[in-house]
Amino acid sequence: MVLRNLIVRENEFGTERPRVIGWSDAVGREGGGLVVLVILFGALSLASDSFLTGGNMANLSRQWAVYGIIAIGELLVILTKGIDLSVGSVVGLTGASAAQLLVAGLPIPIAVLCAVLVGGAIGVINGVLVAYAKLPPFIVTLGMMGAARGLVLVITNANTIQPLPEGFSSIANDSLLSIPNLLWITVVVIVLLGFLLRRTVFGRYIYATGSNAESARLSGVPVPKVQVTVYAMSGLLAGIGGVLLASRLDAGVPTMGEGYELDAIAACVIGGASLFGAKGSALGAAAGALITSTLNNGGNLLGVNSFYLRIAIGVLILLAVSFDQIQTRLFTKKT
Repeated sequence: MVLRNLIVRENEFGTERPRVIGWSDAVGREGGGLVVLVILFGALSLASDSFLTGGNMANLSRQWAVYGIIAIGELLVILTKGIDLSVGSVVGLTGASAAQLLVAGLPIPIAVLCAVLVGGAIGVINGVLVAYAKLPPFIVTLGMMGAARGLVLVITNANTIQPLPEGFSSIANDSLLSIPNLLWITVVVIVLLGFLLRRTVFGRYIYATGSNAESARLSGVPVPKVQVTVYAMSGLLAGIGGVLLASRLDAGVPTMGEGYELDAIAACVIGGASLFGAKGSALGAAAGALITSTLNNGGNLLGVNSFYLRIAIGVLILLAVSFDQIQTRLFTKKT
């Protein structure tokens, strides 16, 4: 009787076969970007003796910092299946506003705060038009891109604003513990936004909105408020990027931030974000921004024409989107 109970038939085992953990299971969607980054660093280290020097790494970190902060703001919008084409113009507007306020004699903290709030206000307008007026994000932010760039030219009269107080320049150009301030600021932004996306209810609301807005609304997610908030945060982060860039340049330049919107979108896509929403992370966006910054930095060291660098970044975007599509189709077949 006892032996009979010990007999186990084959069909009593689970039918599910042991699953082999793949690359995407181990490192997530950011894995592809991290591999590209490692290869890029290795190749540039072999090609140029100047690449891995302390001075160039500090310069690279400063270039990456502004791109990284803007890209993370763009990521928040992309996760909700939206897009923000105005971030480059917001960078220019907030940088010019900060410079103009400093020239007018305002203390540095107040000028910086006002400039960042300008970016946040533009983000709120974008969000309200998308969430409540139900206008397409592409059209809303395209219009805002032109309007904000026009405001930059009005504020600066198409001239560079300088000189600025010495303390303002030190925000971006000084170091703490031999590490550039810009790098510290960027790391803090990545950690905070990564925590927001992964460990908070609001982060889950963002992914739910991008996955299926109607289902999320029926489940109790305040979709319009989430959309307004992510556009506001994108504007705020672009505002921080604009102030930091003006500090780094020690001037308010009217052309500042031109083309940054495409770089931010490229960084998100290369870092694993999906333009169809609900996929991506702060770390991935930061890694994507580091890839584009490293390409530009390495290209400058090797004397490569910047036109070819733009082609390389464009090819990377196409590869990343193709990879995303292939992954989605494979997942659909499995399910």
